[in-house]
Amino acid sequence: MKLPRDVSGADLGKRLGRLGYAVTRQTGSHLRLTTSERVQHHVTIPNHDPLKVGTLAAILNDVAAHLEISRDELSQRLFG
Repeated sequence: MKLPRDVSGADLGKRLGRLGYAVTRQTGSHLRLTTSERVQHHVTIPNHDPLKVGTLAAILNDVAAHLEISRDELSQRLFG
């Protein structure tokens, strides 16, 4: 699945909230999200509008690896 080009950091944070992630802190223009699904996992998202495609891909790769699913499956859940 092709990654969307118009996703903001805040929007991605809300979408990850559906998967059990919650904002634990904000430092400057970065959001820190944490989940306790399986084991605790942290991901940092720049609060930019829009996110660069490479940054979005790296974040999705990290979350998909934690959830043990493919990046395409994760993209489908979040943006499908």
